[in-house]
Amino acid sequence: MRDLRNDNRIMGGVIILLSGDFRQILPTISRTTPADELNACLKASELWQYVQRITLTIRAHILGDISSENFAKQLLRLSEGKLPTKDASDLFSISFDFCVSVPSLKDLIRHVIPDI
Repeated sequence: MRDLRNDNRIMGGVIILLSGDFRQILPTISRTTPADELNACLKASELWQYVQRITLTIRAHILGDISSENFAKQLLRLSEGKLPTKDASDLFSISFDFCVSVPSLKDLIRHVIPDI
């Protein structure tokens, strides 16, 4: 970016916005250890010192919607491995309110994206 923009600042002075759940995008490197994968990620880069991390504290899309809030909490517990397992098989139960049963694909789309 420095060469493209003729600017000696980091990334040529371009502000880059990264967002998402970074637990889902760790690099995959063949025949290595988890430590090797961690060392290959952005946090191990010399650029990390220039990153300004901002964490959202309010999920605006679920404000006032109890079922969406419960779904988000249960999904987070699932991703963190905090759902209790039934036995040594590591299977776990998902509560009925975590799922939505609809008769057709059209109804599913209406439920997920009601404004379409």
